[in-house]
Amino acid sequence: MKKMMILLSLISLGATAQKIDVNKQFALAGQQYMRMLADHPDTSKTIHSAKPDGTYRDLPSSWWCSGFFPGSLWYLYENTKDVKWEKSARLWTAAVEKEQYNKGTHDLGFMMFDSFGNELRLTKDPHAKKVLIQSAKSLASRFDPKVGLIKSWNSFKGGFTYPVIIDNMMNLELLFWASRETGDPTFHDIAITHADNTIKNHFRSDYSSYHVICYDENGKVLVKKQHQGYQDESTWSRGHAWAIYGYVTMYRETKDKKYLDFAQKITDFYLNHPNLPADKIPYWDFSAPNIPNEERDASAGAITASALLELSTYSGAKGKRYYADAVKMLESLSSPAYRAALGENNNFLIKHCVGAKGLNSEIDVPLVYADYYYLEGLLRYQRHNKK
Repeated sequence: MKKMMILLSLISLGATAQKIDVNKQFALAGQQYMRMLADHPDTSKTIHSAKPDGTYRDLPSSWWCSGFFPGSLWYLYENTKDVKWEKSARLWTAAVEKEQYNKGTHDLGFMMFDSFGNELRLTKDPHAKKVLIQSAKSLASRFDPKVGLIKSWNSFKGGFTYPVIIDNMMNLELLFWASRETGDPTFHDIAITHADNTIKNHFRSDYSSYHVICYDENGKVLVKKQHQGYQDESTWSRGHAWAIYGYVTMYRETKDKKYLDFAQKITDFYLNHPNLPADKIPYWDFSAPNIPNEERDASAGAITASALLELSTYSGAKGKRYYADAVKMLESLSSPAYRAALGENNNFLIKHCVGAKGLNSEIDVPLVYADYYYLEGLLRYQRHNKK
């Protein structure tokens, strides 16, 4: 009887671990993205979102999101090994290539590592490596050692000339990669300095986060502001998701326990927040004024789910909670509440995202990076369950 109970318990655990049908979700994603490709016969503009009238919102390759659609195509190829996805991924990745020389943006990690980084990982194409090294050089050019951070925008409202946004944590992985590949420690040192100064200035005592910190030319903090969130002292949910993901990456790249500890603390703020809904998909800001009658940001949920799946592997017993919450997020995102059916949502995978409600921009729309991190999360979930 005892052996039977143990067996039933193991069966139950196994069933719990496999509640998301990854291949089924990728099959649907493939159908949706084939339709999206048919709607975009050329690569002159990157696929980003949808307009209020239901048409596509496509933008130039210089837009910070230009790497996400090719990155999602690479994930489709990774899951299916179907050469049609490799062909499409190469085509759309090539459309971003000129941005390797773009020194006017801090987002080259998003743009180039999600596209060319996945190409290199999956195909070992030496051309992708060359593009990424130049991309890292362009990104590093935005670092001022006197300030100790990579400049985000070239200016910010109020006349500030050295703004740094929390999103910038997502671009450091490219620098770590470039340091390993070239043997140049400068890239590594820039990433460390930026991350440490972000810890110092971008977070409150309760491990909530600011969106924008504006510095003077010597690295002195001038103001702490919000831009895409509700107000200066609130926590913008997607910004905090970027922070979680960024510091998980910092631990992976350095194995410095201070980054793991910090990643766990800012994660615990997120997961324990009283305004986080039961389905684990956050409102667009944790202090949005009309909760529960506020829009969710499924993109923040997708980013956080993917980050937590990795964090769970570093966190010992505590990782069980992170894993369970990540699976809950992926379950929610895979449900009809957030997962578009075939022919809906302009063929994007994930519904109900918010870009910047405070700016009256991209409210309750699909956003291409929600799709990207959702697919990444599914692949991480699949790998986790094959161990």
